Amino acid sequence: MRDLIEPSLLPGLEFMPAFELTDESLPAVRAGMEQMSAAVPEPEGSGVEWREERIAALGGHELVVRVYRPSDAEGVLPAVLHIHGGGYVMGSVATNHLSNIELARSASALIVSVDYRLAPETVAPGAVEDCYAALQWLHDSAEQLGIDRTRIAVRGESAGGGLAAALALLARDRGGPAIAHQNLIYPMLDDRTCITRLPAHLGAFVWTPQANAFGWRSLLGQEPGSADISPYAAPARAEDLAGLPPAFICVGALDLFLVEDMDYARRLIEAGVAAELHVYPGAYHGFDVLPDAPPVLQMKRDAIAALRKALHPAEI
Repeated sequence: MRDLIEPSLLPGLEFMPAFELTDESLPAVRAGMEQMSAAVPEPEGSGVEWREERIAALGGHELVVRVYRPSDAEGVLPAVLHIHGGGYVMGSVATNHLSNIELARSASALIVSVDYRLAPETVAPGAVEDCYAALQWLHDSAEQLGIDRTRIAVRGESAGGGLAAALALLARDRGGPAIAHQNLIYPMLDDRTCITRLPAHLGAFVWTPQANAFGWRSLLGQEPGSADISPYAAPARAEDLAGLPPAFICVGALDLFLVEDMDYARRLIEAGVAAELHVYPGAYHGFDVLPDAPPVLQMKRDAIAALRKALHPAEI
């Protein structure tokens, strides 16, 4: 099935072998992911300043957030709450450190990345509540951070995209804080994909059905596909999508999440939510591991254009 992959993306499979996740292998996989994140040198003269802060979460524990701000930024900025990926079971604020530096520049925005608690140690709704706490802190700290609280977007990759979508639902249902846009990068939205028969080429690379079932089982604390799963855990379970923020959704044509992401975009549009969907031919899950490949550059342009449209409406 490698012949289905866009040729410029083939080298990425050397960096991203298929995950085989079990309770026994998870600690080593987490450690390997952190080592990979730490091994990439930070660019000199990036034009972005960053720091870490500790904030109070609703459960009484503390959360680490990384705050990124363009060095030459003047005046009040829009903001993006970033939520990292990792199948709900791995990753940290270090995972997307370099891409968040780039995001702060390209979106001309303050970026706040949240180190939410991971499964299986913390089951749903722990992670989304951590993200909500970060959103509330970002909103309440607008003056100190120098941001416009009416221009806050949420963004995430994979499980982070799922949490961003869940956070949009939670904020809508709680009456705020207001979210101006949701930027969902190959989001992990639907536990029922684990019990759905899909073509073999969907999920053949990187994030496999086995890994997906492990991630969902860890998050939910029960078997995926069960009845009565909360939409704040699996956003595709939400019956009513009306009133959600405008959405950008992108996914690769070989990604296990293709069908659930396409369906979520369709349902958003049917609910009257402004939404755009981009599908990249020959792209597997996490294909942006190759930052300079043509499909990745296109995806970045598409995602940033949607962000800037929401966060810098005066440019339109």
